[in-house]
Amino acid sequence: MIGSLVSTYGQDISMNWTPEHSMKYRSISQTSVSPGGKYVAFVVRTPLMSGEKSEYNQQIWVSASDGSFSHQYTRGEKSSYGPAFSPDGTQLAFLSNREKKAQIFVMRLMGGEPEQITYSEKGISSFQWSPDGTSFAYTQSDPDTEEEKRAKKEKRDVILVDQQYKYTHLYTIPFAEPDTGKRVVQRLTEGAFHINAFDWSPDGKEIAFSHAPTPTINDNFIELDISKVASDSGAVKPLVERPGVDTNPTFSPDGTYIAFESSGGEPQPIGLSDLYVISNEGGKPTPLPQTPDRYASIIDWTPNGENLIVAEPYKTSIVAFSVPVSPVIQEDQEQVSLPEAQKPRILGDTEGTYGAFALSESGKFAYTYEQVDLPEELFLADEIGLPSRQVSNINDNIPLPSMGKTERISWNSSHDGTEIEGLLTYPINYEEGKSYPIILQVHGGPAGVFTQSFTGGPSIYLTQFFAEKGYFILRPNPRGSLGYGKDFRFANFKDWGYGDGDDLLSGLSYVIEKGMADPDRQYLMGWSYGGYMTSFMVTRTQQFKAASMGAGLPNLVSMVTTTDIPDYLVAHFGGEFFDDYETYEKHSAMYRIKNVTTPTQVIHGQNDLRVPFTQGQEFYVGLKRLGVPTEMIVYPRTPHGPREPKFLMDVSPRILAWFEKY
Repeated sequence: MIGSLVSTYGQDISMNWTPEHSMKYRSISQTSVSPGGKYVAFVVRTPLMSGEKSEYNQQIWVSASDGSFSHQYTRGEKSSYGPAFSPDGTQLAFLSNREKKAQIFVMRLMGGEPEQITYSEKGISSFQWSPDGTSFAYTQSDPDTEEEKRAKKEKRDVILVDQQYKYTHLYTIPFAEPDTGKRVVQRLTEGAFHINAFDWSPDGKEIAFSHAPTPTINDNFIELDISKVASDSGAVKPLVERPGVDTNPTFSPDGTYIAFESSGGEPQPIGLSDLYVISNEGGKPTPLPQTPDRYASIIDWTPNGENLIVAEPYKTSIVAFSVPVSPVIQEDQEQVSLPEAQKPRILGDTEGTYGAFALSESGKFAYTYEQVDLPEELFLADEIGLPSRQVSNINDNIPLPSMGKTERISWNSSHDGTEIEGLLTYPINYEEGKSYPIILQVHGGPAGVFTQSFTGGPSIYLTQFFAEKGYFILRPNPRGSLGYGKDFRFANFKDWGYGDGDDLLSGLSYVIEKGMADPDRQYLMGWSYGGYMTSFMVTRTQQFKAASMGAGLPNLVSMVTTTDIPDYLVAHFGGEFFDDYETYEKHSAMYRIKNVTTPTQVIHGQNDLRVPFTQGQEFYVGLKRLGVPTEMIVYPRTPHGPREPKFLMDVSPRILAWFEKY
């Protein structure tokens, strides 16, 4: 383990796992370590649910790296997030929507009133300090033209689909306020491309960035290139231009190389993220050693430039890896080559789940850590690989009710013998020899993964809430899941609902055969792809007493023509629906709906663009017309999953009531 989580949480057997109690646990994101590593800044998210409020508030906290203190740094009804220490360590910059749109603010590290730096009409998407601390680079989307503003006022704002993109571009602004009293913004890029990530060169002379042809989420899945531009403006110079995704450019400490994540020169919408480096002068990208899951996200270079630190799912955990780089320049100066390299090395063990990583220029390594029975906190290691210490205490004062234990189990799929892993949570107060009802919960994706994260925290499905009501909860990682390698992730290609469905049912059988779960009381629930599997499984089997489909997609034909990620579906099914209706229909619950007898609840967000609302409506109306017991629950203002805390708390009790009814 990178560091040890020392429990300061006492269990309170008198308390219950209500949705209200789960909402008390707070989460951490967006960490930043100060130069020299004396302080760590991080963002804490808290729900606001009093009266008419149902929203999340984010505020920045700062902890001493020795653990001597941890204090809230920003306050107010408006959120502050994205903390970044100045290069000299005396200032902390952050984004805040206290002026309606997100703007850059700076506050002295020792406190005081924050100074607003930007006054962007559309708001700031992301920012970075320049290496010398004299300016910021930031991204924002294109503002409305005067004609567009008039059209909105005069109610003439007709939408022309795929013709009115607002691209995100790169700008700079000085930190110090000039004598004139107004900072001058300099635009660095413009044109028909959309920037999604960028990084300053260490000498501050250039900025590398990745960009898609449009702002659509679909194009960001399938086509991203990398270019760079002088930080004082100038022509954009392409660095990586090839099919597929090349993204998140990150300069080496000496500025010689740029590391990036890549699908390897071809689109891979199912999901592939390998690591490459390229000379800052251009040339041919060189692949680095592949991580086990080939789904790496760059955290940063090590200070000596010899390794990349990346994050990646690994079975039922999320961990950091150290990936050797040590590049050398070939004589022709066109290609970076690698000496014989070792395999990427896991930094720590695979118990629990790590996240929100940050690495300082001095080598201090911050991250969050949680276990199935302990909530998330922030830790800091003085060097990568050394033991760490806990530097936050945001959940210390929230008592833990008695918990159902969670264990990692594995079984062989009836489909082809493939080993499948999952997490099994026991009913609270479980008695050996007694059988209990069991809930099969299916994750989203399909390239999602159930990890060893805290089971008592807020989520759509409240694990300990169901465990307290006397249920086993089985959360499998079937083929298609992250964390088990590329071949496993691609193993449900053109096979949704069958091989992966067998993986799920085999896990249920495994638990039932052990005599722990009652075969006459099986239940099914899942969101997104988990909702898809719910809809499909009730057409395959009548073994479930009741089911709950959350944001499910029962009709792949209508789904691919209405979702905002059509290429993701097309990639999984090997071609367009109009060229292969048979495959799309074979894997769609709507074309098998007459097989359904299981009482099935339908839950959906009214404003869902990922899995459009009509998908849930199709299944609900179909079931209703068949005479199958059903109900539909719609959350207004809700995209692909509840964003309002009161709605989030509402889901599990409604599912439980549906299950208890049957």
